[in-house]
Amino acid sequence: MDIHEQTAEKIRHLPEPLVQEVSAFIDFLLLRQDDVRWQLWLQFSESQFSESIDIAESDMTDYLTNLEDYEERLARGEITW
Repeated sequence: MDIHEQTAEKIRHLPEPLVQEVSAFIDFLLLRQDDVRWQLWLQFSESQFSESIDIAESDMTDYLTNLEDYEERLARGEITW
């Protein structure tokens, strides 16, 4: 039995939620093989992470303003929840 068959056999025995995670991970690995798409993904991830850090580190006096801004951007589809 080769590695493909061993891996497929392991996947067959996983519960459905874990199979979905394995599938998503495989998609991620395939994405990494496509250099153009990988660079786009990295740029998107970095900008999302940077925005999250900015919100997390903001002063609580700006909380309501930041929350309203976040909700508006969410409604416009600029960010996803």
